[in-house]
Amino acid sequence: MSIQFKFPENFWWGSATSGPQSEGRFNKKHDSVFDHWFDIEPEAFFNGVGPNVASNFYNSYKEDLKLIKEIGLNSIRTSIQWTRLIKDFETGEVDEDGLRFYNAVIDECIANDILPVMNLHHFDLPVELYDKYGGWESKHVVDLFALFAKKCFELFGDRVKHWATFNEPMVVVEGEYLYQFHYPKIVDGKKAVQVLYNLNLASAKAIKEFKESDCSKNGGKIGIILNLTPSYPRSQNEEDVKAAKFAEDFFNNSFLDPAIKGEFTTDLVEILTKDNVIWESTEEELEIIKNNTIDFLGVNYYQPRRAKAKEEKFDESKGWMPNKYFDDYEMPGRRMNPYRGWEIYPQCMYDIAINIRDNYNNIPWYISENGMGVEGEEKYINADGVIEDDYRIEFYEEHLSYLHKGISEGSNCFGYHTWTPIDCWSWANAYKNRYGFISVDLATQKKTIKKSGRWIKEVAKNNGF
Repeated sequence: MSIQFKFPENFWWGSATSGPQSEGRFNKKHDSVFDHWFDIEPEAFFNGVGPNVASNFYNSYKEDLKLIKEIGLNSIRTSIQWTRLIKDFETGEVDEDGLRFYNAVIDECIANDILPVMNLHHFDLPVELYDKYGGWESKHVVDLFALFAKKCFELFGDRVKHWATFNEPMVVVEGEYLYQFHYPKIVDGKKAVQVLYNLNLASAKAIKEFKESDCSKNGGKIGIILNLTPSYPRSQNEEDVKAAKFAEDFFNNSFLDPAIKGEFTTDLVEILTKDNVIWESTEEELEIIKNNTIDFLGVNYYQPRRAKAKEEKFDESKGWMPNKYFDDYEMPGRRMNPYRGWEIYPQCMYDIAINIRDNYNNIPWYISENGMGVEGEEKYINADGVIEDDYRIEFYEEHLSYLHKGISEGSNCFGYHTWTPIDCWSWANAYKNRYGFISVDLATQKKTIKKSGRWIKEVAKNNGF
């Protein structure tokens, strides 16, 4: 077969998951905010399924990594759970079983020629740090996170050379402090803005620890994983453009700029200052952010954001919200994933690639998540028991073709990771929408490669399609 889209040498063909979404709670000594939320409100989770078992990775990591090797992936991202690795959050004392487990997972990846990429925070704050200090509202928690990061670099940095500080930190801000889709479901714009700042500071402090570590001295790299939802204005009318610009600055650039350029967007700082919700910061902290920028960027892309000038009057009584400056715009005729309620817009891949090339020093970057969640995939099972997920293959091919165009025009992209290798537990959605190359039967934990799993094997082997 002829290869129409050829990707750069040593391109990462992989997939991403996380500790809380795959491992299960087996032998974990501490609860995360999600473990706690499930314990107190199981009905908030689809079909009442919580994180207790997830896809059983804690017990089946050897078999799971063999399957991942079988579908040809050369890299995988997962996360080290703060609640599993650390016994004492204040001193950084390590839990022996947590240490054993992560060592075994990393060694098993390497034995299977799979590059391990490790992330340090995937929405899974220890709940006791929330109860005691207010979680990410607290600068003490920022310092405890830096201590946790330092431990990880010391313990695993001899084998793990690619690290990420946070996955989708903006979702912590949105879910926990603005739009009530993650515990503790607070609505408080001023707290949200402080949390946004503290997460940027925590990332920079972790990077500072990394730069002082042997892993960095031996060629290791550290980045951050951001979910980018590029904001498109309804029209080129000045008010629409301004609305989309604010959405872009708040939801994307508030993490992109500090991570890559070491400073916050001046337009955003001006608006937050004018509205009297600006974060508390010190000169010393801003210096840490300035001097500890990322080596590479991970981009999770699922959907665009479309914005228009305000039409609904903003309700001041609820306090400050980013929606003060824009309304969401539902573009007529947009393509939708009906299961997730998300727009499908693959051209965004190209726009992201060019934005990073032109506005962010053409930093090395990769797609760290891209995927299509579908409900009821059992209806696509063929006579051989395989899910024929052609819709997923088409989705990936479309997105990859636009990514390829961005790379061919000079954007410095080195990899493509899908969400996710094996159907995993997805927060309050649990197993409602499936994303994997490999399916999980929840009743038996039997895992079966889908048609897309055979497809990605060929793509990885040919370094293109």
